[in-house]
Amino acid sequence: MVSVMNRTSQLTSRRKFLMTSSAATLAAASPSIARSAAFVASASPRTRVFVASSAPDGILAYDWDPQTAGLTAVGVAASVPKVAWIAFSPAREFVYSASELDMFEGKPTGEVASLRHTAGNLNPLSARNSASVGTCQVAVDHTGQMLLAADYVGACAASFRIRDGKLSELVWSEHYTVHGPNPDRQSTAHAHFASYSPDNRFAYVNDLGGDCIHIYKPDPATAAMTPAGIYRGAPGSGARTLHFHPNGHTAYCMNELASTVDVLEWHKADGRLTLVTRIDLLPADYHGPTRGCDTVITRDGQFVYFANRDDNFLYSFSADFQSGALTPIARSNCGGKTPRYFTLDPTERWMLVANQDSNWISIFARDPGTGKLADDGKNVDALAPMCILFT
Repeated sequence: MVSVMNRTSQLTSRRKFLMTSSAATLAAASPSIARSAAFVASASPRTRVFVASSAPDGILAYDWDPQTAGLTAVGVAASVPKVAWIAFSPAREFVYSASELDMFEGKPTGEVASLRHTAGNLNPLSARNSASVGTCQVAVDHTGQMLLAADYVGACAASFRIRDGKLSELVWSEHYTVHGPNPDRQSTAHAHFASYSPDNRFAYVNDLGGDCIHIYKPDPATAAMTPAGIYRGAPGSGARTLHFHPNGHTAYCMNELASTVDVLEWHKADGRLTLVTRIDLLPADYHGPTRGCDTVITRDGQFVYFANRDDNFLYSFSADFQSGALTPIARSNCGGKTPRYFTLDPTERWMLVANQDSNWISIFARDPGTGKLADDGKNVDALAPMCILFT
């Protein structure tokens, strides 16, 4: 525990990015950000935060203070190796993790694990082999009865039953074989992200290597999966993640390789996804390497944010609730290198960005009225952060 914190703290002296420790300093960016500090003065007390790390110790624990945007390292929450993703059960009693391994329990697979969450602490419950290597993400269905895992390197998806937080052995798996035209990133299929429709009747697996989203009908009671169709994106786009808007019929697919977003219509009757429009995230004068990352949607559906890597920025949009249509607000600083994941805190007054290659989490104030993110924030040490989970 101590060694991990010592290693990360050694990075501090080399940093150029603005360091602050109070909401007042962050608020100086604009009058609207100042309102954030005023709001959180009456917010809830400190909250435990879990951070997935691709380092050997796996899941780190922090305490979050919304009054000051203070994120304080507590130690190692669970020694699960090379964790790429963590997710709560619906009631937040359990945490599920994906470990990007080449070998687990003597087999060439990644690891999926479950841990019981009690009063901000994690206790191991079960650990299982996924279908193949490089398990990068897991998703729990809305009933909490089944788990899906995406194996990036092995081009597989897998399902597991959940009983009292414990994972069964693998129930279902599928190996994908279609691949796209990018010779460096799409020589094979790459299952990257699993999700469920708002009504839990359909499941989706994004295949970055195949430029598509596989659609299934899941049976939560058995964890069985039945094919129900496919959404095909633009060749070479690299379908990375999928998130549903609160309006119940719009979804956003982040395309990593093209740094574009497919705005999709979700059809409740049969689970189909159809393209409404495609948004380019890159500035017109940028021509370097680029990788789209992920999407954050506010609870009221009024604002949507995207993160992009290599040129390393956040892009804010306002959203029409009824249609899900997006209007750009501004690109802004992500605070570091390679934003792997980002999320709003429970008050939605702060945006936290896991900058994987900077080994820190960057924190920015957010104006809830305009959706604008502050240009300046602060950094907190976190060794190879991959995912952030508020309790």
